Amino acid sequence: MLPIDAVALDTRHEIWPDEVRVRVERLNLDAASFRQLHGKHRGDGNAIRAEVLSIVAARGKMQNPVTGSGGMLVGVVEAVGPDSPLGLRVGDRVATLVSLGLTPLLIEDELTGWSGLSEQVPCCGYAVLFARSIAAVLPEDLDPALALAVMDVCGAPALTARVVAEYADRGVSNPVVAVIGGAGKSGSLSLAAASAAGARTIGVVPHAQEAALLRGAEVADVVTVADARDPIALRDAVAAAGGPAHVTVVCVDVPGCEGGAIVATHDGGTVIFFSMATSFTAAALGAEGLAADVRLLIGNGYVPGHADHALQLIREHAGVRSLFESRLE
Repeated sequence: MLPIDAVALDTRHEIWPDEVRVRVERLNLDAASFRQLHGKHRGDGNAIRAEVLSIVAARGKMQNPVTGSGGMLVGVVEAVGPDSPLGLRVGDRVATLVSLGLTPLLIEDELTGWSGLSEQVPCCGYAVLFARSIAAVLPEDLDPALALAVMDVCGAPALTARVVAEYADRGVSNPVVAVIGGAGKSGSLSLAAASAAGARTIGVVPHAQEAALLRGAEVADVVTVADARDPIALRDAVAAAGGPAHVTVVCVDVPGCEGGAIVATHDGGTVIFFSMATSFTAAALGAEGLAADVRLLIGNGYVPGHADHALQLIREHAGVRSLFESRLE
């Protein structure tokens, strides 16, 4: 059984020869998981904190039992097994680039420094990285909280850039890329990556406040407001903004956006799902039922070089950086 499928993981302090132990400083809960917990407990921070502690104590990992997702962490390497292939050294401050849902985790401070009301969680404890885990040493020129937030979603811009490049290779100049949830973390970075790769970009947001934020960031060629759960409204909004899209990137953390993303996409186009709230059954059967000739991709969070790519985007794009910083606690 793989760690992501296990009911509980072994959190013993001792490590195997190919493992690494990290002294945890901060967790970053993924957006879908935090939204579910926040909604369940109606914004009661104490209740949210108690449930996170309960999940980790019971499962030896932070894996939301409803969403199945977790997040990632920042910490300092405190032990490296002699056979570890990760290239880390004791004292390195790192961000893990694999889900907390498959990372052995033990919390030692009861999360007393966390209000329960933000995705980023100050934490004292330790985590264990396997030989097939992924971690990146944090850059010295960025605040660790900012770097963690960027690395949490770094798979999205990397895959977006790769797919846009595929269209360029096919002779499609300036393909249209629509990003649903464009003012969020993964959404804004995906817009920046698409633009840098030569695409015309449409940022889709749910209301006027998010539209103002995204326009201020100057990362989308066009910003449009639509409820992504309403397929017809989303299709029409993207069409009016210059679509249908060659590539539609779903970065929202609410369910029910699959059909709208499909009908907003050009025949022969691609839909990339980066939200853990996505029902992949609904996406596959929805495309079939609509006779939609679109390619459906699941963003798995890993593309070679994804962390460096995302960090460079945040360095180069002041507007995107401002969006990220405004969302940090």
